[in-house]
Amino acid sequence: MIDFKGAIFDLDGTLLDSMDVWRKLDIDFLGKRGLEVPDDYVETITPMGFHEAAKYTIKRFGLDENPDDIVNEWYDMSIEIYSTSVALKPNVKKYLDFLKKQGIKMAVATASHEKLFTPALNNNGIFHFFDAFTTVNEVKRGKGFPDVYLKATEKIGLTPNDCVVFEDIYAGLKGAKDGGFFTVGVYDEYSSYEKSKIMEVSDLYINDFGELL
Repeated sequence: MIDFKGAIFDLDGTLLDSMDVWRKLDIDFLGKRGLEVPDDYVETITPMGFHEAAKYTIKRFGLDENPDDIVNEWYDMSIEIYSTSVALKPNVKKYLDFLKKQGIKMAVATASHEKLFTPALNNNGIFHFFDAFTTVNEVKRGKGFPDVYLKATEKIGLTPNDCVVFEDIYAGLKGAKDGGFFTVGVYDEYSSYEKSKIMEVSDLYINDFGELL
C-alpha cells in the first residue's frame, strides 16, 4: 500500500453492504409498472445521481412520469431500510478507526443522497470518521468521470496525488484513475460480473478491508 494523506470512499457496495437493497428496489419499482429489470439497467444507473437516473429511467422505458416523483418514490422505498437495516461490509469500522488514528483525512464520494447515507452511517457508528461528504449532485458528471472525487479531495484540502479512492464499480474506479488517484477496487457480489475490468483499472484489489490492517 502506498503512503497517502487522504482516503475517498464510495458508500454503496464499498463501505455499506447495501447493493441488494437497490436490486430489490429496482425489481419492485419496475414491477409495479409491468416491467422487468434489463440485464444492463443496474450497471447503467449505478454511477448516476438520483435525478439523472430518474431521467434515464423515464427515457428508457417511455414512462409518462416526473423525475422528482420517481426520486421521491425511491426515497420512500429505501429510507427506512437505510435507517435501520443496512450494515457495514466486513472490517470497515476497524479500518476507518485505524486510518483516523493515523491522522488520515477521510471523505465520502457517493451517488447516494444524504437522506439515505446519513442515517446509515450514524446507525453503524461511522459518521464521525469523515471530514467531508460529496455527492454526484454537486458536480456536472457522474462516476465515470473524476469530478466527484476531485470535489471530495478539494473539501479536505488535498490533491489527487495525496489520496486513495476506494470503489466497488468499474465506472467509479475508471473515473478516479483518470483523475490521477491511486485506486483500490473493493469486492462486492453485485459488481462481480465486471471483476476483471475492475482489477485492470485498480492499483490494488481487496476482498475485505481486513486485508489492509
